[in-house]
Amino acid sequence: MITLEQAQTMIAVARDKGREMGLKPLSVAVLDAGGHLLAFVREDGASPGRFEIAQGKAYGAVMLGMPGSAQMKRAEDQAYFMAAVNGAFGGKVIPVPGGVLVMQGDAAVGAVGVTGDTSDNDAAVAVAGIEAAGFTAKA
Repeated sequence: MITLEQAQTMIAVARDKGREMGLKPLSVAVLDAGGHLLAFVREDGASPGRFEIAQGKAYGAVMLGMPGSAQMKRAEDQAYFMAAVNGAFGGKVIPVPGGVLVMQGDAAVGAVGVTGDTSDNDAAVAVAGIEAAGFTAKA
């Protein structure tokens, strides 16, 4: 289980890492294992549509049990599968890096979705936040 304090740590560290890397304004969403929002932050200067993207990256990761990088590969190899999945989930899945699973042992206990810079940079800051909160990241 991810506590609110842990979710806030994930967000704070992801934002700090983004500033350290010189990234564009970020938006960060933390979801629990059921895909429910625990916490969200949109930095000053980030476009208002970033909530849906951050949430969609995290949602796809937690609901499919695979990080955004694996979803993107699957979309490239089997576009019909990811299209069907997205239909089943009401169009909420964003299958690109930046959706990172929060692991506790072998169990996914949630996911972090980051958007605002390149997808690989988004994933890197999500990993930093997850690890700072005492979990293992699966990017």
